[in-house]
Amino acid sequence: MKFAICNETYQNWPLQQACEDIAAAGYTGIEIAPFTLDEDPLTLNESQAEAAGLVAREAGLDVIGLHWLLVRPKGPTLHLTTPDAAVRQHTVEYAQHLARLCAAMGGNIMVWGSPKQRNIADGQSYDEAFGHAADALKAICEVAEPLDVTIALEPLGEAETNFLTSAAETVKLIEAVGSSACRLHLDVKAMSAEDKPIPDIIRESAPHLAHFHANDPNLRGPGAGDVDHTPIAAVLREVGYEGYVSVEVFKYDPDAPTIAREAIDYLNRVYGV
Repeated sequence: MKFAICNETYQNWPLQQACEDIAAAGYTGIEIAPFTLDEDPLTLNESQAEAAGLVAREAGLDVIGLHWLLVRPKGPTLHLTTPDAAVRQHTVEYAQHLARLCAAMGGNIMVWGSPKQRNIADGQSYDEAFGHAADALKAICEVAEPLDVTIALEPLGEAETNFLTSAAETVKLIEAVGSSACRLHLDVKAMSAEDKPIPDIIRESAPHLAHFHANDPNLRGPGAGDVDHTPIAAVLREVGYEGYVSVEVFKYDPDAPTIAREAIDYLNRVYGV
């Protein structure tokens, strides 16, 4: 399997320096959080995105795509399910802009997590929120699909959000959107919050799977906590997953180079067999 890491692990590192260290550690791919390129990604243009992609490729890395899509700019201006039609429309246009940036970088995956920006509002029905999400994603996919960019929806645990908290729920939304550009992203930390074993989740949702994050519920990298990834790697091989296994952490100590190397050592032992 191919291994990648998310660039925000390298906090405050220039992109070129981060890419060089990521490649030196043995990874062949990188995911980019748009806010690491600019606090307001709306100000980024496709030429700047192309330049960022070139930096990664010159270091020997594939740009997988983007993640942490809606955390910037700060404020209540981006939301997938809100009853506020103007906010939803702005979110659609923002995501369409990110799809163009992703394609310009040479990437083809946009991991849609952003739990706070999809929460169902107090007093709002689930069916209304689901319908708003489906309509918004259809509009985003109209731009993403011709660019060969996939919107990879990420289930997240109930401690983080009240919408799309399981792979099964997320697959229902994917099927409602009905676009080849809308698929599933699975994350070990998030799957650990579900009631069923992780291998079963992967097996059941494999036809929709586009991308995969390896990490641990303790917010550190794969192998740095209690989750044994051996059966997870085995079922990914069983279902024929051929995409990247990407490291995403939320605790950045002791430092990025150490995190990157400890994680890929574990990935090589467990996923690389």
